[in-house]
Amino acid sequence: MSNTAILKPQHNCWQTVHADKAALLIDGEAYFGAFHRALQNARHSVYILAWDIDSRMRLIRNEDNPSDWPEELAAFISEVLKRNPELNVYILNWDWAMVYTLEREWLPMYRTPWKSQSRLHFKLDGSCPLGSSQHQKVVVIDDDIAFSGGFDLGKHRWDASDHAPDDKRRIDPDKQPYPPFHDVQMLVSGEAARALGDLARERWQRACGETLNPPPQRPDSAWPEDISPWFEDIDVGIARTMPQYGNFTEVREVEQLYIDSIRAAKNLIYLENQYFTSWKVADLLAESLRQPEGPDVVLALPLMTGGWLEQVTMDVLRHRVVCRLQQADEHNRLRICYPHHEALGESHISLHGKIMVVDDKLLRVGSANLSNRSMGFDSECDMVIEAHTAEQQSQVSAFRERLLCEHLDLDKESLRQALSQAGSLIHLIDSRQDQPRTLKQLDCKVPELAEQMLPSSAMVDPERPLEPEQMTRLFLPIEQPKSAFRQWFKIAAVLLVLLALTAIWRWTPLSDYLNPETLSQTAEVIKAHPLTPLLVIGFFSIAGLLAFPVTLLIATTALTFGPLWGSIYSIVGSLLSAMMGYGVGHHLGRGSVKKLAGSNLNRLSRRLAHHGMLAVVTVRIIPVAPFTVINLVAGASHIKMRDFVLGTVAGMLPGILGITVFADSLLKTVQDPELEQVGWFAVIALAVISAMLGLKKLLNRKQREEEK
Repeated sequence: MSNTAILKPQHNCWQTVHADKAALLIDGEAYFGAFHRALQNARHSVYILAWDIDSRMRLIRNEDNPSDWPEELAAFISEVLKRNPELNVYILNWDWAMVYTLEREWLPMYRTPWKSQSRLHFKLDGSCPLGSSQHQKVVVIDDDIAFSGGFDLGKHRWDASDHAPDDKRRIDPDKQPYPPFHDVQMLVSGEAARALGDLARERWQRACGETLNPPPQRPDSAWPEDISPWFEDIDVGIARTMPQYGNFTEVREVEQLYIDSIRAAKNLIYLENQYFTSWKVADLLAESLRQPEGPDVVLALPLMTGGWLEQVTMDVLRHRVVCRLQQADEHNRLRICYPHHEALGESHISLHGKIMVVDDKLLRVGSANLSNRSMGFDSECDMVIEAHTAEQQSQVSAFRERLLCEHLDLDKESLRQALSQAGSLIHLIDSRQDQPRTLKQLDCKVPELAEQMLPSSAMVDPERPLEPEQMTRLFLPIEQPKSAFRQWFKIAAVLLVLLALTAIWRWTPLSDYLNPETLSQTAEVIKAHPLTPLLVIGFFSIAGLLAFPVTLLIATTALTFGPLWGSIYSIVGSLLSAMMGYGVGHHLGRGSVKKLAGSNLNRLSRRLAHHGMLAVVTVRIIPVAPFTVINLVAGASHIKMRDFVLGTVAGMLPGILGITVFADSLLKTVQDPELEQVGWFAVIALAVISAMLGLKKLLNRKQREEEK
């Protein structure tokens, strides 16, 4: 790295502030233990900014050294408030998207632990553009010390650094084990903590409209006594991402700091990150790799990202940028790895950290992923130390070595000796590919069909909020004419899936479970029951009310009862479920539904109330939110029940008929994949797609006419 300072306030960081002490807390056992001890020292105020938080999360799990303080987060905070009558705790949790419903604590606003203390202020933060998130992970205690990094106080975050496969402590509040988890948090004191306090108060005012005053200065420190600082008397930079929203201007310090750091690197860029999808970072690294002389680049990424949805979206985007880097690596200076732990078997380490070390002179720990959204769409906060003395550089080097010791299963002296013998980190990584625990080279390939079907990153991983006119329109944009090739390609993809299903069920044991006799017998048993209509409609309506995917309910009903009765049961069940949801939303009122469904859906409420039946028809055909959420919001808005019912029937009937006919044809094709049946299936699929596209265009045209 060049001798010129990288950190430049108001350019690539918000400010540089003095820290009396700074420490690096690697993995959950270290962070949550430090948080537990530090909060016991709180006197005036605690601010918690979170992307996710779970009141049931166990902070400490050391049975050999029991504490008289509660382990669970909510009980612990309640006890801290009880023992400190002057203390107020402010928790600001992202008003999360419905896609995370099954991963998070249900209805956090109404959890008793968050309501039992008058000095515990729990709010949801929805002050961000549609589709973006509040992703900062910050805890500030008395403006004296502060934590910031990649850790949330979530249920799947605790783990020890050995990431043992049989660690019984790695269990969530529902008593379910979860994969090993790796992350890092920074702890700072002094002016750096006060600056993060200002950041937290600004966020609270933005989200809640309430101004919080800084706490009085305390004579002692809340710093946990058993935490040894890595640095003392050092300047720390704070880099943010803040999307443009309302009257708030865009801040892209996180992105600019990546640009400046990569361009300044001379010897080694070491990165750990949950995601790697940023085309801009990839281009910068590719530019560096093409140079005859330049830094080695080592990226440690997870073997795969979280659930199925991320794996078919973010992993595909990762594959695209990795291909770009590999093509640029003309001088063999790139290694892309994942933390491999053979003893874990089918499981793997969930690498969640957002870490960067450049030339052992710049150290970065934060919340920002190497994704487009972290550069300009989500709210982020990164902490940065730029070393200017030999002692500071030694500590940056020690941090990188500590991470490598964990990943390569080496002690510090063995690592240094191995590095000296190998000559470089990438050569050391190459030499340890056969070790049971190591940084193993990552094959980022994804299924070809997933690669072909996923749209551009602008749809999945946007770097900026939607344009204002798009923000105010909840309907899908008017479709532009598409090439015949693209349309036929989609049809071909459907047929390929069909052929794969046919092969699976024809030449595997699954054929025993999907044949006309078995299905017919199963359907007859169900149909023979005298209360079948009531049971089916009742189950359908209740499942729909409880947010079970309505499309899956319709398809299952069609496969069981055929297109005629499947359609009848589906439309009656959907309508009854919709009316029940409408009634619940009407009873709860707009304020409660906002808390349940998310503040961004106020736009949906206004749209429904203003445009009546046409709006209901549109959101049924072009779903801008889950079925259940639309019902709740409609009930809480001023739309008439008559318009809601008629709009629901008119909007869902085409889709139900299309799904049932499509499902019935698909089943027949899988059972009897003759050329004629495949042809009929293709015709039906094309007809259903054409009908839906036609309806969407018609509704867009009517909307356009109405807006004129």
